[in-house]
Amino acid sequence: MKTKIIIYLFGFFITCSFAQTSKEIKFVIISNNIPDSSSVYITGNHRLIGNWEPGKVSLTKKENNFWEGEFSFPKGFYLEYKLTLGSWEQEALDVNGYVRSNSILDIKNDTTIAIHIKDWGNSRSNRVITGQITGTVKYHHKLIGEGIRERDVVVWLPPGYDENPEQRYPVLYMHDGQNMFDPKTSAFGVDWQIDEAADSLIRKGYIKPTIIVGIYNTPDRSPEYTPGITGYAYMNFIVNRLKLLIDSTYRTLTGSEYTSTGGSSFGGLISFMLLWVHSDVFSQAACISPAFKFSTIDFVSPVKNYSGKKKQIRIYIDNGSVGLEDSLQYGVDEMLLALQEKGYTEGDDLYFYKALGAKHFESDWAERIWRPLIFMFGNENSYQYIH
Repeated sequence: MKTKIIIYLFGFFITCSFAQTSKEIKFVIISNNIPDSSSVYITGNHRLIGNWEPGKVSLTKKENNFWEGEFSFPKGFYLEYKLTLGSWEQEALDVNGYVRSNSILDIKNDTTIAIHIKDWGNSRSNRVITGQITGTVKYHHKLIGEGIRERDVVVWLPPGYDENPEQRYPVLYMHDGQNMFDPKTSAFGVDWQIDEAADSLIRKGYIKPTIIVGIYNTPDRSPEYTPGITGYAYMNFIVNRLKLLIDSTYRTLTGSEYTSTGGSSFGGLISFMLLWVHSDVFSQAACISPAFKFSTIDFVSPVKNYSGKKKQIRIYIDNGSVGLEDSLQYGVDEMLLALQEKGYTEGDDLYFYKALGAKHFESDWAERIWRPLIFMFGNENSYQYIH
């Protein structure tokens, strides 16, 4: 079998065709600016490369400044990965000295990826991050759930919370919580700005004052946010532990009609799963760029196969059109059709927005987060803005 190899600095891939269910992916890393004793690690959204643990899977050193590793992934798997020297403080940097976003490979053929890394480090230490938290936030550290890693949770309180001690509030539970409010904790120094959006919409009277809970992700993000034992353990943590903590600490409206969830990508998937499986606890979900049916993941079939009474829920779905967003559209379309077949009506309890030109990134989600906020918490006069 002949393999064609293309070296793309700070980049991607080469392919060769071969009919099989799994494909061999070989990584070749070249880096001149690290000590000979250093180890190079790969991590990403698959157990073979450590499920985002930065110092778990090392590549093999072949000679000075040259490392490689070979892995077998399922055909059709959408691989996301990064390179480190063993910690998130020593990531591969781009030509401008910034931490690179996740590299992405759609597994279709046997592939060799050759990457030249000039520098390693943490770009946050030498770049200016703009933006801040708007409003009041409270932190809960190292919360423990059975079968999942411990994590932090941040709670955003709406304007007027302290001035109105008798008022109670609906609650929105958002996944990837470190990316919601604070650019300093966000993965790429860019946050969703959901605090600014909610603050503005509340003060203008477009949405009801709402408490927003940001649940931090962990290195187990992929299994926690997808169907499986870990995903259901994560949902159990939210339903049976975190919600009890939030309801006992803050002045919440506790009924399902006042409880919503949201997130993007796998976070959009787990938001829908929470809503669908625990419709007695949640009544609304914002599924932003959701991975409903992607690679080996399929949560459309459980909806298609559902034969019970129509669930009293409302679903917001949106998706972009660039890169990974385009690959997710097939699953989005199937889910919309499945929901409509179950009696959900677009414009009523189902809403879809196509964000043309939008990419799979925090800044793109920040630009349209106001839409699900209005869908879920909007007053009658504000719905005109999303239709």
